[in-house]
Amino acid sequence: QVQLVESGGGLVQPGGSLRLSCAASGFTLDNYAVGWFRQAPGKEREGVSCIRMSDGSTYYVDSVKGRFTISRDNAKNTVYLQMNSLKPEDTAVYSCARTPIHCSGSQNTYENWGQGTQVTVSS
Repeated sequence: QVQLVESGGGLVQPGGSLRLSCAASGFTLDNYAVGWFRQAPGKEREGVSCIRMSDGSTYYVDSVKGRFTISRDNAKNTVYLQMNSLKPEDTAVYSCARTPIHCSGSQNTYENWGQGTQVTVSS
């Protein structure tokens, strides 16, 4: 069964850190790019970061640059999102999905969305 499963969310204080994982099963991520997305209550889903599995090239939305780092472990078929200096506005459900080969600006090209993991930043 082809699926992506996210984990690592939780409650953290402002300024804290979390590391999210996106584990793939049923297929290899080698020929894909993996994107992280988030959706806060009442807001549209937005792309946060993406990594191309073949060469590790990355993309970040401006609001997380310098705070979030996306990485991959091809051997474990897993993508990570290290989130530092978290802010209350980072609170959202974070999901991952795959897209063929290159990171894409269109969410319509992504498939096999995971169930999401809740990240809450609050004191």
